[in-house]
Amino acid sequence: QFGLRIEYIEQDAPKGLAHAVLTAEPYLGSSPFVMYLGDNLLRDGITALVETFRSDNPDALILLTPVPDPESYGVAELNGDGRVARLVEKPKDPKTNLALVGVYMFTSAIFDAARSIEPSWRNELEITDAIQTLVERGLRVDPHIVHGWWKDTGQVQDMLEANRLILDDLEERIEGELIDSRVEGRVVIEEGAVLERSTVRGPAIVGRGSRITDAYIGPYTAIGHDVTIEKAELEHSIVLSGSSIADLEYRIEASLIGKNVRIGRGPVLPKAYRFVVGDNADVRIL
Repeated sequence: QFGLRIEYIEQDAPKGLAHAVLTAEPYLGSSPFVMYLGDNLLRDGITALVETFRSDNPDALILLTPVPDPESYGVAELNGDGRVARLVEKPKDPKTNLALVGVYMFTSAIFDAARSIEPSWRNELEITDAIQTLVERGLRVDPHIVHGWWKDTGQVQDMLEANRLILDDLEERIEGELIDSRVEGRVVIEEGAVLERSTVRGPAIVGRGSRITDAYIGPYTAIGHDVTIEKAELEHSIVLSGSSIADLEYRIEASLIGKNVRIGRGPVLPKAYRFVVGDNADVRIL
């Protein structure tokens, strides 16, 4: 689909990011590499940064961004020359508001640094400690301040906010079929999607092969491929591929719905709630 060949290397236990780097060492060898945490999202991508890394040839390049709650992140302190002087993981009394973004570029020098550190109080090999070792050894660690938006999408609300930011850049494109339906604003209807007696108000996207019937899709909603929505209303939500939603009395909002999910009304009587709820969930009945 993307023209790539991907090899997976399994980390045998969650022992920290520096441990993950060491796990990949036999594959990476002496090559410089990017470590990009999967739950991070950068609006402007990293192509230009990779070119900078290649041309400037530091031992590491780290991305930083100002945050209102630096005590929740790894934090960088810079010296007067703008170089990285110190890194601290989730400091109680942060000296700066520059948080580490989950994208790093390293040379093979990081491997020796990672081998030299001890596990943290979490019993993990912290990547901040490994980078700090590079600094202490006099190796060159360059910072780059991210000025575009950055999202750590580790929580549902973060995913929805990232979805909103992406859809804000959407350009209208109608390739599917509209039957007695209308679209308003910046909307993408991909090829093979069918809207029948429905309204889609952008920014929103409806993926290929999806069918929307007698429904309302509100702003900041992303509908995946091969989704069926009938007699339902959604807004500010994400619905992943293969799911179906039908016959709902109330509007779905601020929701994240996974792949191949079925949501619909049960028999009218008897009325009851039935749940299969995962760990640390928050369920509210309105």
